[in-house]
Amino acid sequence: MPVPEELVVFARELRKNQTDAEALLWNLLRSRRFCGFKFRRQYPLEGYVLDFYCHETKLAIELDGGGHNFAEQRLYDKERTNIIEASGVRVIRFWNNEVLSQLDVALEQIYVHLMKGKSNG
Repeated sequence: MPVPEELVVFARELRKNQTDAEALLWNLLRSRRFCGFKFRRQYPLEGYVLDFYCHETKLAIELDGGGHNFAEQRLYDKERTNIIEASGVRVIRFWNNEVLSQLDVALEQIYVHLMKGKSNG
């Protein structure tokens, strides 16, 4: 099923306007730099745009800023995660400030999830 054009346009805009945390993490994940896994950024799936996605392990990484701390947004994120996970993709989330201030912890968690996905694949 083709991706709707408006979702492709939205993903392109997100790539152009990435946060500092997204830029930092993308620099480490791109071009198979992290443990040889291929990641895509701003990847359309199930009508949403995932911040980072590894097809090989079916892992999505979402980075959230302060706007995700409001009740309505948390509910939306939970529903979105449920839909994505129902398609067989695991979702892990980090706050932007976690990536910026505790990068080693975030990378360790990503590694653990990648290894789980690799062993299940």
